[in-house]
Amino acid sequence: MALTESNEFKTGTIAPDFTLINTVNNTFLSLAEAKGEKGTVIMFICNHCPFVIHVNTALVQMANEYQAKGIQFIAVSSNEIENYPEDRPELMQQVAKELNYPFPYLYDESQEVAKAYDAACTPDFYVFDADLKSVYHGQLDAARPGNGKPVSGQDIRNVMDNLLENKEVLENQKPSVGCGIKWRK
Repeated sequence: MALTESNEFKTGTIAPDFTLINTVNNTFLSLAEAKGEKGTVIMFICNHCPFVIHVNTALVQMANEYQAKGIQFIAVSSNEIENYPEDRPELMQQVAKELNYPFPYLYDESQEVAKAYDAACTPDFYVFDADLKSVYHGQLDAARPGNGKPVSGQDIRNVMDNLLENKEVLENQKPSVGCGIKWRK
């Protein structure tokens, strides 16, 4: 498991558009259809990464809480599945159902969406305002598997709270850390 940090994603950048298969219900979903009224969190995750597994419960709790306030969560898996079969779409659907994901879990088979966002790791978090302008790209919080810090989602919670209250977002954005996205060779 190689530790990978997220790449820089400039604040104010408009979210790259996409239409992907939602493995939860096997229908195609576009960013325009899925975006939130007050904001959107796009997360690059996967089934097998221990960093994602470590935060899954918090993601579900946060999504349930903030989607009710107008901030939509969208999960995307871009891992190639030939060498990482545990990330296949049918298993994505299974994980989404087992964990009661309240958000779409999209499969980026071509990896073009991950490339458009310059995503590097799982999990990799992006927060956009109501106009799909980037306000945050970084870590969920300081918790990592084995470091003893509780998973609170504090960094992204602060961003979403500020977004909802029309306040400035965090200046000091720390990169997310996790498993590198599994790129097709």
